[in-house]
Amino acid sequence: MNLSGKASAATPSLCDYAAHFSRRTLLGAGASGLMMSQIAHALAMADEKGVTDPKRPLSVILLWLEGGPSQLETFDPHPGTAIGGDVKAIPTSARNIQIADTLPRVAEQMHLASLVRSVTSKEGDHQRAVYNIKTGYRPATTIVHPSIGAALCHSSPSLSDIPRHISIVPGGSPGRGGYLGAAFDAFKIGDPAGKVPDIRRRVDEDRYERRLDDLYDVVESEFRRGRLANLEKERTLHTTATDAALKMMSSDQLDAFDVSSEPKDVLSRFGDHAFGRGCLAATRLLDAGARCVEVTLSGWDSHINNHSLQSSACEKLDPALASLLERLKERDMLETTLVVCGGEFGRTPSINPGGGRDHWPHGFSTLLAGCGIRGGAVYGGTSPDPRLDSSKPTDDITNVVAVADLHATILSALGVPYDEELYTNVGRPIFRSEGKPIDALLSS
Repeated sequence: MNLSGKASAATPSLCDYAAHFSRRTLLGAGASGLMMSQIAHALAMADEKGVTDPKRPLSVILLWLEGGPSQLETFDPHPGTAIGGDVKAIPTSARNIQIADTLPRVAEQMHLASLVRSVTSKEGDHQRAVYNIKTGYRPATTIVHPSIGAALCHSSPSLSDIPRHISIVPGGSPGRGGYLGAAFDAFKIGDPAGKVPDIRRRVDEDRYERRLDDLYDVVESEFRRGRLANLEKERTLHTTATDAALKMMSSDQLDAFDVSSEPKDVLSRFGDHAFGRGCLAATRLLDAGARCVEVTLSGWDSHINNHSLQSSACEKLDPALASLLERLKERDMLETTLVVCGGEFGRTPSINPGGGRDHWPHGFSTLLAGCGIRGGAVYGGTSPDPRLDSSKPTDDITNVVAVADLHATILSALGVPYDEELYTNVGRPIFRSEGKPIDALLSS
């Protein structure tokens, strides 16, 4: 299905924390750690709103292609043209949609997904562009905007023993809570090849229990002193956070982080690398109660040797993305899970003297699947013969999609009111998104 208004161009070791959470962090006197505040906020919200909806909540998996994937070597090939490079276009399971031959297994799952081939940003710098895509806003000096995962967790909190917003092998820019607060920052973990470190006790049970007694009898009582002088309650958010951390440390839901129990053939299908294991772990974490899992794959910044670098990155992306879509469909999770796959911008149509492609924020591609997104559809298109010297590159793009519109589409698919007005911690009113959803991609 092509919704662009013209033919698509292809048709004629959890072992390393990015931020280390130690046992001392979890149980120490200053135990206001990020993970604890996340869980404590969920507990507090659940108390306010009562029993949560027993139906499976909507969730999102963000496959973050860090560095800027080339649309021409992935989802929007133009083979046989001056800009086409060395890839070929291959048919997919979706009628009249072709993608690059670097993604043969993804091609078999395209009936489940839609491609937006006309995403256009005003940011060509990595850091600013990442911020723009993940929040829907351009960077500002006076405010930090929340990422997609933070917005989802804030809009519809749910209670689980593990953090709800998680970033696996997070790279340089994991999702942040922004003005919603640090409680909504992503909980950062490394390669799901091993167990979560510093979460199991290292002393015998008697000594462990004595430490807990000291924690509540001494540390907590000192913490409460002076804070509750004018309050009737004897419980602080600090106590709630401590209880939540202890609950996580003894929870069976921790097993969701560990993919080693999966059959060897399943692990092999996703790929024997951190990104593949991260995608597999993402499905397990959603089952355990997480709401947003971000998995990062780097290696896309191809200013030189573009074809080699893009092909190498696709060798990891292809099995992981295809297997993720398959697994979600097989387990009836795709209707309630939105998969977003893309990076901060694309690569230039022209190939530079070093055989590379440079930054290109005009008409790059993002894949969307699940949560009511139409399957087997393309929205927007780019020209196989763009006017590279044009002062307005968007003249060669059909149905331009601003980053804010992509963000509003994602929020709408997740059931988050994109046009809701919130207030920052300094009382400034701000909308969740300044864009409008792409209605053609959203099932009625």
